[in-house]
This record gives sequence, structure tokens and C-alpha cells, in this order.
Amino acid sequence: MNNIIIKIVLATLLLLCLLNMPYGFYQFVRFAAMVGFAYLAYSANEHNNKNELFIYISLAILFQPFFKIAFGRMIWNIVDVIVGIGLAISVIKDSKVKTNR
Repeated sequence: MNNIIIKIVLATLLLLCLLNMPYGFYQFVRFAAMVGFAYLAYSANEHNNKNELFIYISLAILFQPFFKIAFGRMIWNIVDVIVGIGLAISVIKDSKVKTNR
């Protein structure tokens, strides 16, 4: 259940980045995404899911705020949408798996 909440919050934050927000919001999103994806990577490792582990570690590195990857705003918007939609699809898939148990 925690993973689903984290994914929903991250997807919402990433999609909010499409709006014209203050710079501090984007900094917060980068930090929150790094922490959230690191937790999801830990959880994937605990469940021995190597594919998700690799994806979440890569996303934590991509969004980490310390050594910024300098994409333009357009590229970051595309990344935010792709990752946000991917998280939403993951939530739907996770909820279907839990209801089938």
C-alpha cells in the first residue's frame, strides 16, 4: 500500500511540473523524487524484482538534486510526463494484482 501512495504522490508532483511553478517547487520535486524512487528501489529489491530495481535506481539518479542533469525545460516536461504516466500505469497494475489475490 505504501508503494501505491508514493507512486501516486510522485506522479502528481511530476505532472504539476508542467505548470508554471516557482523554482523552489522544482527543487522540492527533484528531492522528493530522489527519495521516493530510492524507497521504491529498496522495496523492489526486497521483493527480488530486479527490473523494477534498475528502473527506480535510474530514476533516483536522474532526479537527484545534487549534480543536476541539464536538460531544457521541454525535455524535462517530456520526462516528467513519461515518468508520471508510467507511475500511473504501475499503480493500476499493482492494484489489479492485489485485487486478484
